Amino acid sequence: MRVAEKFVSINGEGTRAGELAVFIRFTGCNLNCGYCDTKWANEPDCPYEDLTIEEIEEYIRSTGIRNVTLTGGEPALQPALPALIDRLMRRNAAESASAAEPLRVEIETNGAVSLAPLTDIHGLRPVFTMDYKLPGSGCEDRMITDNFALLRPEDTVKFVVSDRADLERAAEIDVEYGLRSRCHVYFSPVFGSIEPEEIVNFMIERRMNDARIQIQIHKVIWDPNRRGV
Repeated sequence: MRVAEKFVSINGEGTRAGELAVFIRFTGCNLNCGYCDTKWANEPDCPYEDLTIEEIEEYIRSTGIRNVTLTGGEPALQPALPALIDRLMRRNAAESASAAEPLRVEIETNGAVSLAPLTDIHGLRPVFTMDYKLPGSGCEDRMITDNFALLRPEDTVKFVVSDRADLERAAEIDVEYGLRSRCHVYFSPVFGSIEPEEIVNFMIERRMNDARIQIQIHKVIWDPNRRGV
């Protein structure tokens, strides 16, 4: 599997924001969002380690960190991803019956790849944080809305918004697919493009109970362009 970087940091966003996590970032993406902050990992000449499933698991276990974030790029493009999930989650099932604490495996995905092959791997399933790309991304036409039906209460749909038009479109999608009654719903500002206050005011205006605004914590703690955090 093509791994662009692996590191321990905090989850900068999502339901476990602020908690320690071990990150595995894979190369390659099938989108080219205008605001992407990991374009370097999507370039054809991006340096990477070609690691086996066993090597990735060994690294994850060696960190002693429970939260595992598989990200990219787009991790679902890796052909061996189901096998990696199977290995991590099967061991989880065994550890649940022992004193060992199982891993919490999360996949960050861009919404333009079907999640169906990843939602039932020998009866096991990771947690998904799935983007819905809004007009400001330039990629909304690539979204696979069938994925919404596969989501569960522990999963998250993330709307990355750059302006008022994105907010309006996110609200439409939320209502059309009943997302807040299905899973977590997060609004995240494009860094430097929209003030978080505008998002909060929109949520108040629409009475968007159970939706949340999130700030990318890692971009507050470290330089926004720093890798490995």
